[in-house]
Amino acid sequence: MSVVVRPLSEQSASAWDQFVASHPSGTFFHQSTWSTVLGAAFKHPSLYAYAERDGAITGILPLMQVKTALFGNTLISSPFCVYGGPLSVDAESRVALDRYAAEEMARRKATALEYRFRDQPDDVADSDGWHRKDDLYVTFRKPIVSDNEANLKAIPRKQRAMIRKGIERGLTSRADQDVRGLHSIYAQSVRNLGTPVFSRRYFEILKDAFGDKMDVVTILDGETPVASVLNFYDRGEVLPYYGGGTFEARAVAGNDFMYWEVMRRASARGYVGFDFGRSKVGTGAFSFKKNWGFTPQPLFHRFQLRQGAAIPDHNPLNPKYRLFIAGWKKLPLPIANRLGPLIVRGVG
Repeated sequence: MSVVVRPLSEQSASAWDQFVASHPSGTFFHQSTWSTVLGAAFKHPSLYAYAERDGAITGILPLMQVKTALFGNTLISSPFCVYGGPLSVDAESRVALDRYAAEEMARRKATALEYRFRDQPDDVADSDGWHRKDDLYVTFRKPIVSDNEANLKAIPRKQRAMIRKGIERGLTSRADQDVRGLHSIYAQSVRNLGTPVFSRRYFEILKDAFGDKMDVVTILDGETPVASVLNFYDRGEVLPYYGGGTFEARAVAGNDFMYWEVMRRASARGYVGFDFGRSKVGTGAFSFKKNWGFTPQPLFHRFQLRQGAAIPDHNPLNPKYRLFIAGWKKLPLPIANRLGPLIVRGVG
């Protein structure tokens, strides 16, 4: 039977997630829950669709339209997620999903269609005008074991010394779902980097949607929280995703100790992988993660572009954002927290 493409529905969500769980390239960010999370948080149209043959799902495409006055009109799989892109079991299903995405791109007058892959994709559609961009980002992933000393010794000496500095300082950690406390620290951190912040409501939506698949690890210097990070748990891996520290955190190695505590706690719960997430080469985040002994692994991006359009470049290394970043760092925190969510929803 031929492949049929259908929109994701409440009734098909369970089968979608079962398909993701069984696919070797499926990730936490392919789960159907992201459709409702991102729709509720950012009000972007969900175009999630799946390929079906003889009543069985043979491919999925977690696609959304991200359209704002500041950043243009793009279809992304998946926005606000480090990984995404279509998954399929055969070329016919992938082609059908690509055709669906191209039709939506034309219908919605988008300038670009973007797929984000963690694993090397099977480029069945290279002849149909797809642009490759495999040097935009890298990811950092490695195994962890149940032995804390072994995990610590696997971290290079200089970085290990920073962790020990936090231990000797007497820093402690707690794990809960305190997204309010997380947001307070995270907002300071990203403002200091010149980056607009997500709304606290977005973190509340993540907590409600993912439940025990996420937690918040917070680091305390005495009674004072100095760093905090929201973590996802899936397929035996922990993914620290949204995190930051106060100005005081740097002096006491709070951020270094924080990620060690995430690793230590995940290991104690039986998790066997640590995913440090996506970073752009040449950034401070890239250097920080590499210093932990992680080997950068390339990510694979594919684009369809409207005639005359360029690949979107919404990242802090883009020279056109330098003045914006410099100005944003000087904003009073209450103003940055009010304006940030209005801006960041268009970055994707």
